[in-house]
Amino acid sequence: MKPIVKVITTGVIVLTALGMITYKYLDYVRYPWTRDGLVRAQVVQVVPRVSGALVQVPIQNNQLVKKGDLLFEIDPRTFQATVNLARAQLDNMRDIIKSLTEQVDVMRDAVSQSESARNEARFEVEGYAANTENARVELERTKTLLDQGVTDQRDYDNKNTTYLEALAKLNGAKAQVNQATAELERSKDALARSIADLGTPGVDNPRLRRASADLEIAQLNLDFTKVYAPTDGYVTNLQLHVGDSVVANQATMAVIDANSFYVQAFFRETFVGNFEKGDRAVVTLMSYPSTPLEASVESIGWGIAQQNGSTGYELLPSVQPTFEWIRLAQRIPVIVRIEKLPDNIKLRAGTTASVVVITGTSTNADRVPAVPRPLQ
Repeated sequence: MKPIVKVITTGVIVLTALGMITYKYLDYVRYPWTRDGLVRAQVVQVVPRVSGALVQVPIQNNQLVKKGDLLFEIDPRTFQATVNLARAQLDNMRDIIKSLTEQVDVMRDAVSQSESARNEARFEVEGYAANTENARVELERTKTLLDQGVTDQRDYDNKNTTYLEALAKLNGAKAQVNQATAELERSKDALARSIADLGTPGVDNPRLRRASADLEIAQLNLDFTKVYAPTDGYVTNLQLHVGDSVVANQATMAVIDANSFYVQAFFRETFVGNFEKGDRAVVTLMSYPSTPLEASVESIGWGIAQQNGSTGYELLPSVQPTFEWIRLAQRIPVIVRIEKLPDNIKLRAGTTASVVVITGTSTNADRVPAVPRPLQ
C-alpha cells in the first residue's frame, strides 16, 4: 500500500509541476515582458540666433515653462543701433529714389520739348522750302522775260534778291533743324542715364529693396535677442546666468517637451513577431513600483545596429568571437505610449521601466485580459 501511495504522490507532484510550468510558459508567451525599458522624451535644444552677453535670465533650473515664456535675453543695445542705422539708410535711399524719379520726369519733359522744337523747325523748313521754290520759279520766269525784252534788268534783280533771301532763310531753318535734332539726342542720352541711375521705379527698385531687406534683417536680429520657450516643457541642467555670453547657433540649454514622454522597451526578437501596433501594454516604473500604468504599442523598430562587420582597425571588418552552441536573441526597440497618467505619477526621462505587452489585443481593445500580478 505504501509504494502505491508514494507513486500516486510522486505522480501528483510531477503533474502539478508540469501544469505550473505549462501555465507559466503560456503566460510568458501571451504576456511577453521586459525589464529593459526607459522613459524617453523629446529634448529640444535651445539655440540662440545671435551672440552676446545675457542681461536677463528669468527662469530657474528644473522649472516648468509654457510655450512662449521668456527663457533669456541677450543685450539688445548693439542690435537696436543697427536697426536705427538700417532705418536711416532706408529713409535716405527713399529720398534718393524720389530725387532720381523726379530727375527722370524732368528729362522726359526735356525730351518732349526737344522733340517739339525739332518738329517746329522741320515745319519752318517746309515753309521756307516752298517760298524758296516759288522765288526760284519766279526768277526763272523773269529771266526768260528779260531775254525776250519784255521786262527790264531791275525787275530781274529784285526777283533774284527775293530768291536769295528765301534761300538764306531755308538754310537757316535747316540749321535750326540740325541744332534741334542734336539737342533732342542730348536729351535722350540724359534721359537714358537718368533711367539707368534710377533702375526699376517704385517699391521694386533693387537698391530700395536692398535697404528694406537690411532693415528687416536688423529687426530680426534685434527680435532674436529674446529667446522664448519653443514648447511646454521642463528646463533641465540650466547653466546660464546674467553676464554670461552665448554664441549664435550653439545650444545653450535643453527643454524637455512635457507632452512627448514615452517608453522605449527592448524585447527579444523571439517576441516581437507576435506584436502589433495598438496591442495593449502595462508599464511599471521603477520609481513607482506599485502603480502599473495602462499603455499601448505605438511602433516596433525595423532595425538595429550590428557590431559584426563594422569597420574596425586598419579599415578591416570587426568580428566579435561567439560560442557556436549559443545564439543570443537580439533586442528590438518597441515604443510604448502611456495612455492614462495619474496625477501623482511624474515621468522623468531616462528612468527605468518594466513593460508587459498583451498580444492579440490590437483589434479587440475592450476585452483586455487581466495581467497576472507577478508580471505587473
